[in-house]
Amino acid sequence: MDERTERTREDWNRMAAGYDRGERLQRLVLGGVRARLCGRARDRTLEVAVGTGHDLPYYPDGVELTGLDLSPRMLAAARRRASALGRPVTLVEGDAQDMPFDDGGFDTVLCALALCAIPDQRRALEEMHRVLRPGGLLLLVDHIEYTKAPWRWREERRESPRRLPRAVAREVGFAVDHHERTALGFLETVVARRP
Repeated sequence: MDERTERTREDWNRMAAGYDRGERLQRLVLGGVRARLCGRARDRTLEVAVGTGHDLPYYPDGVELTGLDLSPRMLAAARRRASALGRPVTLVEGDAQDMPFDDGGFDTVLCALALCAIPDQRRALEEMHRVLRPGGLLLLVDHIEYTKAPWRWREERRESPRRLPRAVAREVGFAVDHHERTALGFLETVVARRP
């Protein structure tokens, strides 16, 4: 694990205890985005950066769910949530930039509000592409780069500036079926397939 990724892990471990306090605000801002994306998941599904498990209630029955996260403390919260929901899920500690899964092992990969926090977005999307079977579905919702002042100036100072998720997905070989901006233009949802 490189230094930036280790720092990211430490940050998320620190934030884990209070992370769910913002869940109500997230639901207000996101509306039904999580439910719509998760509702499209099928068969063997991987959620990258599962965090504390905010998405767990939204997956359809019959989905064989695996959640990956860098932070053991976030995973501990996800385990508690899964248990409370009675939701079977395999939770794995690992790096989205170097996933411990076989090539083509999943039918669906979902990543919600986390790609922007991964140090190397492109590498993470390459890994998502690798672990999806041909024809598999990629579902993303994420923060996008800010293009208007004063947020643009903040973006320019970031160590890893955000990029449009659909642009990076296309670069690594995904065919983007649909994308749209939501939450006043600060988020982008992407539905794509591995050809």
